[in-house]
Amino acid sequence: MTVVLIEDIGVLVPGSPDRSPIRDTTLLIEDGIIAGIGADHPSPDRVLSAGGLDVIPGLVDGHVHPTFGEWTPAQNSTGWIHNYLHGGTTSMVSAGELHIPGLDFTALTPELVLSIAITSKHTTGRARPSGVKVDAGTLLLVPGMTEEHFDRAAAEGIDQAKFIFYDWNRLPDGEAVHYRKWARERGITVKLHSGGVSRSGSSRVAGFEIAETVRPDVIGHISGGPIPAPDADILRMARELPDVALEVCSSMNHRATKLVVTELIEQNAVARLTLGTDTPGGTGVIPRGMLRNICFLASLCGLDPVAAVASASGVTARAHGLDTGVLEPGAPADLLVLGPITGSTGEDVLECFALGDLPGIAAVFVDGAPLVAPRSEQTPPPKRGLRWR
Repeated sequence: MTVVLIEDIGVLVPGSPDRSPIRDTTLLIEDGIIAGIGADHPSPDRVLSAGGLDVIPGLVDGHVHPTFGEWTPAQNSTGWIHNYLHGGTTSMVSAGELHIPGLDFTALTPELVLSIAITSKHTTGRARPSGVKVDAGTLLLVPGMTEEHFDRAAAEGIDQAKFIFYDWNRLPDGEAVHYRKWARERGITVKLHSGGVSRSGSSRVAGFEIAETVRPDVIGHISGGPIPAPDADILRMARELPDVALEVCSSMNHRATKLVVTELIEQNAVARLTLGTDTPGGTGVIPRGMLRNICFLASLCGLDPVAAVASASGVTARAHGLDTGVLEPGAPADLLVLGPITGSTGEDVLECFALGDLPGIAAVFVDGAPLVAPRSEQTPPPKRGLRWR
């Protein structure tokens, strides 16, 4: 058994909107699993002194578009997942492998979309590029699918599906509702592309009427991907679909984001707010996208920084059926050690987020292994450093 003890933690943020930060504490890891908070051990294999820096869960990007490993044809970039790891992202959820060169969005068949999902699940999803947990292989839902397609998807370990290129002229015939039922019976999370058309120009506009009928698990990029539904639709989705998670992405319409976050705060329903980047795509490759999401929500949208961190970790993980995103005994030890950079007036990471200041990442752990240390390649260094012994 490998035992790692992280001591001298300034603030530990658990990753749940209803759990308070823990100050001046320790975190014990045994074989990649969190064994205790505020705990000690007589003979750990390694001890990391955080030096007063803070610890938050590894960030969970709920909306990425992987294609092949760490290459994305959308931006003709390689190594992008490595860079997202250094931006604090330890888990990703595919919102569809859309950018395969030559893929004809007007000729998607059930067999084609299923084969793409299976191939991605067993390549990118198996490889863990740069150590990041990539939940790849999202089944794009198109007309003409049968229950057998969902059986085959589930048998291959596919656990995400998405409406994006579906023909909504068929909404009255009930096929989409059957898809949602079949997916849920097999533990597959259903996401809905909402708002205007995507970068491809081939997606379908989806507002409240479609969301109410389909009732997905997650309404994707409710504030824009790249443009949102009308304000009235956004508010109705927030108010009238209380069992549906609402996703905000880096490709957002900032005004619409403030609208939906304000509504969720008023409803005391911030536990429905999930985050992603909706990258790589037309918005680009954004290694610090999840950190910037937290900063925007906490500094300009009135969201408590603890809740903003939870939206970027535990809430998003739970909405997509992942076992990570929280710091508690029994959870995978996916976490960041970070804190204010020189020049920030924030005293800890929560104050940084409230100010809109980017924090500096000193270490990133995935399953208890320090994949980034003693500092990130994508952020300035924090004021204080780490010390191993």
